[in-house]
Amino acid sequence: MEFLSNDRFKDECGIFGIYRHPEAANLTYLGLYSLQHRGQESAGIVSSDGDKLYSHKGMGLVADVFSSPDIARLHGSSAIGHVRYSTAGESHIRNAQPFFVEYSRGGIAVAHNGNLINALLLRAQFEAYGAIFQSSNDTEIIVHLIASSKENSLLDRVIYALGRVKGSYSLLFLTEDTMIAARDPHGFRPLSLGRLKGAWVVASETCAFDLIEAEYVRDIEPGEIVVINGEGIASYKPFPPSKYTPCVFEFIYFARPDSTIFGANVHSVRKKLGERLAIEHPVDADIVIPVPDSGVPAAIGYANASHIPFDKGIVRNHYVGRTFIEPKDSIRHFGVKIKLNAIKDILRGKRVVVVDDSIVRGTTSRKIIKMIRSAGAREVHMRISSPPTLSPCYYGIDTPRREELIAARQTVAEINDYITSDTLGYLSVEGLYQAVRDAGGSFCDACFTGKYPVDIISVQSAPQLALFK
Repeated sequence: MEFLSNDRFKDECGIFGIYRHPEAANLTYLGLYSLQHRGQESAGIVSSDGDKLYSHKGMGLVADVFSSPDIARLHGSSAIGHVRYSTAGESHIRNAQPFFVEYSRGGIAVAHNGNLINALLLRAQFEAYGAIFQSSNDTEIIVHLIASSKENSLLDRVIYALGRVKGSYSLLFLTEDTMIAARDPHGFRPLSLGRLKGAWVVASETCAFDLIEAEYVRDIEPGEIVVINGEGIASYKPFPPSKYTPCVFEFIYFARPDSTIFGANVHSVRKKLGERLAIEHPVDADIVIPVPDSGVPAAIGYANASHIPFDKGIVRNHYVGRTFIEPKDSIRHFGVKIKLNAIKDILRGKRVVVVDDSIVRGTTSRKIIKMIRSAGAREVHMRISSPPTLSPCYYGIDTPRREELIAARQTVAEINDYITSDTLGYLSVEGLYQAVRDAGGSFCDACFTGKYPVDIISVQSAPQLALFK
């Protein structure tokens, strides 16, 4: 849905892996189902029977990519899987993951959630020596680094490769006999370790463990590499420690509410965001409603803290896909109502507080407010459970360029005028940290502050910037 999806930060990717379970491919398929919210563009699974790797991937949702015969052909007791939304590389089957190649040491597959900010520079170096790339995504760089390493063991080759890249990564590797999980030293993206009877499980979010009834053990730590093979499980920390800066937007929007990431439950954190928002931006109103679905927990928190009744004033059509056939010009006024519709009996004559998680370009907020007024609302007060979005992300979230972000160009008062709300209130950066303090005191908040934990200036050559446009 072009008009709505273009006014949201795009989900990134989700990864899942399991080692030594007789239903490895089936469980990976289920795990990817749980992580579907992290990427709807493509999906894939690579499995191993101990001697050979098997791969199946395709464009679309998990349910569209895999059939029962497809799963049956993914032999073996170990598997890794991936759901993708492209932040690096075009939308094409050749960029679907896990990325799988045969090289001098055998087969290796890689599933990646994140973004390597020096990918094009490394690619140019490889191509100068005659290397050939099969895709346009940054994950392939890691495979080339592993294959070109002079180290003997797989672990040392992975360490060599990850020591060369910059940016964010949560990774799963699979060979014929080994699964490796790795997380970048800053810990930008979540990655958790679980246990299912005798099998080890790794996933981007704990909601994937819940579906297959696996036990959450712990998070993969920033800068940690976990090797799982026939000898058991081993942990390594080969890189110098860096400041822990997980992505705060995972709490605000990306992660599923039933997941625990960075040591805290997502739903609970989002409620606290709403509570802080009510303290910072109170208003006399009759009802608090969320923009579904991501605004629901924060709206509950706002209602609880303000003692204003919560209700469901907007209904979302869950059966609308990512795109739909655009109507002809004469009926384009349908706009946002294709996906969202106001409940007139709830909103008529009311002073309404509308809670959403963010405003990117402002076009969707403007249409939602118009829809609520058309339903008979007397006043519409917009409340946003995050600070103004000022800067793009370079660490694995597909965001517009800075000039397309409304808060980078206009004041809060000007944004309020544009979206036509009676009042507009954003959560402050200080309020954001109050809400997420149970998960730790340090986060990547570059999209709100412009302060990037990993230096991006040195890699912002003109060709490198193409990676983010």
